[in-house]
Amino acid sequence: MTTIATPLALPNGQSLPNRLAKAAMTEGLADPAGRPTDALCRLYERWSTGGAGLLLTGNVQVDRGHLERAGNVVIDREPDAPMRERLAAFARAAKSGGGRVWMQLSHAGRQTPKPINPNPKAPSAVPLRRMPLLEFGEPVAMTDAEVRDTIDRFVVAARAAEAAGFDGVQIHAAHGYLLSTFLSPVANRRSDRWGGGLEARAAPLLSIVERVRAAVGAAFAVSVKLNSADFQRGGFEVDDSVRVAGWLDAAGIDLLEISGGTYEAAKMMGDRDAPKSAAQAATAAREAYFLEFAPAIREALARAALMVTGGFRTAAAMDRALREDGVDVIGLGRPLLVEPAGAAELLAGRASLRRVEDELRVGPGPLSPRSRFATVKALNASATQAWYYEQIERLGAGLEVDRSKRILAAARSYLKRDAAKRAALEGA
Repeated sequence: MTTIATPLALPNGQSLPNRLAKAAMTEGLADPAGRPTDALCRLYERWSTGGAGLLLTGNVQVDRGHLERAGNVVIDREPDAPMRERLAAFARAAKSGGGRVWMQLSHAGRQTPKPINPNPKAPSAVPLRRMPLLEFGEPVAMTDAEVRDTIDRFVVAARAAEAAGFDGVQIHAAHGYLLSTFLSPVANRRSDRWGGGLEARAAPLLSIVERVRAAVGAAFAVSVKLNSADFQRGGFEVDDSVRVAGWLDAAGIDLLEISGGTYEAAKMMGDRDAPKSAAQAATAAREAYFLEFAPAIREALARAALMVTGGFRTAAAMDRALREDGVDVIGLGRPLLVEPAGAAELLAGRASLRRVEDELRVGPGPLSPRSRFATVKALNASATQAWYYEQIERLGAGLEVDRSKRILAAARSYLKRDAAKRAALEGA
C-alpha cells in the first residue's frame, strides 16, 4: 500500500526516498548580483535534514530585469566563476541531508514589481489590477525575438543548474508569471505563433521543455509547475490544463506539479471562499486546494509523476490522496517553513502539521479573512505572506521561527527590508 513513506521511481530513473516534497517558496536571500548567499545555503541545510525526499527551490529568475522580488537568485547568462561557486555551494547545502533538490526556473513577466521594472515584458499589454502591498507597472508586449530569447534563457539556466549539482529543474508555468500568462487567453491576446488557440499559447512552454530535455543528461529531472486553472473568468481552465498536461508528458517531463491561481486570484495562498460546488466542498473537507483536479490530469499523463501542493496538513489526507486520487507526490510549502522538520515527523508517525495561517490573521469580525470586503481579504493575504518572508529571513540567519510576531508588524518589517534590497539592486 502506497503511503508518504513509499519511495518513488521517476520515468528517467531518478528515485525519491519518499513522497513528500518541499514545494517552492520565494526566499529573497540572494545578493544584489543574484548569487546564492550563505543565508540561503543555511536555510536549505535546515530543510535538507527535514525529511522531505525532494526539495524544490524558490523561483530562480532567468532575466534580472524581471524579478519576482528583490533578492531572487538570477541565472540569465552563462555563469562566471563566482556564480558557479555559489550555485555549487547552494546545491551541496540542499543535498547535504540525502534527498534530491531541483531548481525552479521562472520569469516573473507582468508580476515584476514596479520599482524593479516599471514596464515589464508580457505576452500582451494587459495590466494587473492594484493590490495591497503590491504595485506593478504597465506591461509591454514581447516581440517574437524576445520570446525566443527568453526560451534560450531557460535552457542556459537549466544547464547551469545541472553543472552545479542540482538533480533537476522545475519550469514555473503557474501563478500568473510569464509562462502562465502565455497560457491564459485573458493575458495573452497575441495573433502570432505565440497566441490564439491553446496550442499556440502553450508553444513557449513546450519549446522550453523540449529544448531543456535535449540539453541536459537523461538522469537529470525535468518537471513543470502548471495551474489547474487561473480561477479568472475567461482564463486558463481545467480542460486546458488537462490538454497541456498531456502535451508536456509527451515532451518528456518526469513530474508535473499542479497548483492554481494568480496574484489576482490567489488560490495558491489559501484564498478559501465558500466552495461553489459539491466537488469543491468535498475537496475542502479533504484539505488540499487542488485535489479535485488530480484525477483528470492523472488520466492525461502516460509517464510523468503527479504532484499536488497546497492545503495538506494531515498524514491521513496525504495517504488517501496517494491511494485514491492518482497523486504521486505531496507538496508542502508553508508548513515546512514553520516546522522545517515536519516531513520527518510525519514519516515517523505524527498525525498532522500545524495550520499556522489560522493564527496569523489581522483579527475577528470585519478584519477577518472571511470579510466581505475584498480589500480587507487581500490585505490579510499580503500581510500573511510578509509574515512568512520574515520567517525565511530568520531561518537564513540561523534563528528559529517567531510565532509571536503579528502580521501587520511583519508587513512593515518586510516593506522596509524589501526597499533596502531594491536599493542594493540599483547600486549593484
